[in-house]
Formats: sequence, structure tokens, C-alpha cells
Amino acid sequence: MILQSLISEFEHEVTSTRKLLQAVPSKDLDYRPSANSWTMGELAQHIATIYYWYVGTMTQDVYDIAADNFERGMPSDIDATLRLFEDNVKRARIALTESTEESLKHLWTMKLGDRTVLGPLPRDVVARSFLFNHIYHHRGEMIVYLRATGNRVPGMYGPTYEESTGQAG
Repeated sequence: MILQSLISEFEHEVTSTRKLLQAVPSKDLDYRPSANSWTMGELAQHIATIYYWYVGTMTQDVYDIAADNFERGMPSDIDATLRLFEDNVKRARIALTESTEESLKHLWTMKLGDRTVLGPLPRDVVARSFLFNHIYHHRGEMIVYLRATGNRVPGMYGPTYEESTGQAG
């Protein structure tokens, strides 16, 4: 029951994430709202990368992120980031659909070398917080970045404010 709910939500939300990443213009990839923030390109790449982490979360009981030599490419290339996103969505979909209700109850831990970063927690809790909610959090940031640079924000749960008031560009 939980697994089917996660899969359904995943499929629905992938569409929204895709629309958001497709709205990121090359001209603003270097935009950074503050010295402590990622650039728009880095944020887009991070969102695309979270989908890769579904594999380590759903298929391993201990995921050592330091030992994972995942190649992300350059955050200054939005087309490469979109390809990364699509490739990672395929991997994530397989990891989710090959999971079982029982495996969602197993304890999961993330490590960075010898240091425990997250967990141990039940895998279903990790999926909700580290994967799904993590993506939603960064999508919200991306919406702020897009608006701050004067770009159009795509509607993800219906029309945006601009679309509903006739201000869409």
C-alpha cells in the first residue's frame, strides 16, 4: 500500500519537476541570490541528482555517498542537466518499482565514509524525507530563483499566479 502510493506520487511529481527544470534558461545559470547560495545551474543539477539517490536509498541498506563516483557534468549546461534528470528518473523508477512493502520497513543508513550522516531510519521514512520532500524543498527554491530573474514559472499544481491573472509572458 505504501509502495504503490510512493510510486504514484513519484510519477505525478516527475512531470512537475521536469516542467520546472525545462523552465531554467541558460542565460541565468550563473544567478546566485547570495554568496552562500548555489547558482541556478547548481541548484538545477542538485534537483536532478536527488533522483539518482533513489537507487542508493531503495537498493542498499547502507549507502556510502563518498564511495559513489557519480558523474554529474557541468552545472553551466542546462541541456546536460536535463539529460541527467531523465537518466536518473529512469534509474529511480526501476529502484522504486523493484522495491517491496517489506523492504520499506528495513533500516537504512547514509554514510560519508566512516561518518553516519542520516539514520538508521526505516526506508519508507527516508524515501519520504530525504527523497520526496528534499526535491519539493529545492523546487520551491528554484521557483524563487526563476521569479527573481524575471523568468516564467510553470504551473505545477494548476495555473501560477501570473497565469491566473493574465500576466503570463
